[in-house]
Amino acid sequence: MNIDWDIIAKAMPLLAEGAIVTVQVSFLSAILGLVLGIAMGLAALSETRLLRWIVAAYVDFIRGTPLLIQIFLVFFALPVIGIRLDEFWAGVLALSINAAAFVAEVVRGGVGAIEKGQTEAARSIGMRNRQILVWILLPQAYRQMVPPLTNELISLVKNSSLLSVISVYELTRAGQAIISIHFVPFEIYTLLALYYYLLLKALSILSKKLEERLPQW
Repeated sequence: MNIDWDIIAKAMPLLAEGAIVTVQVSFLSAILGLVLGIAMGLAALSETRLLRWIVAAYVDFIRGTPLLIQIFLVFFALPVIGIRLDEFWAGVLALSINAAAFVAEVVRGGVGAIEKGQTEAARSIGMRNRQILVWILLPQAYRQMVPPLTNELISLVKNSSLLSVISVYELTRAGQAIISIHFVPFEIYTLLALYYYLLLKALSILSKKLEERLPQW
């Protein structure tokens, strides 16, 4: 099999442009998903039954439906009710909504796993629920939450490839555009795999370094 090295040389900078968009989409989605997910995870531990029910229903729906359908709902269904987003921000919103459900479960499980005796002891000395959460529970939970949150971020980067279906010019879409012109699927898909591998490897290394720097509890 002959490999077209000229096409590879031409494709690499074009794929790099798509990789930049992938990083941008993933970063914004991760931030929004993390903020929303932490809020929902803490709401799932509240004493308000309605809040717990809303979060549980949201998480159940997101986990029970394909991400591709969620992307279509954001991009094609929201304009029906007057909310119009371009391809980039529709993709960011869809990934954020999806990631938030999984982050919420990580937070709920991480904080909920802390020994309940510590909460009771804190209440016995007059600490309020918010103080207990901020000063007792979260400091002990965040270290053990880093690995699953990193896994979620890695999944988010992989899932960003689905945004090609709504024409977001991210890494996969850039590769498809090159293939449609030059008809070299082997070379381009191999390059795509390498680009994704390098992105995710970098995330894994950063996660390990972060985990090593976190204090032991």
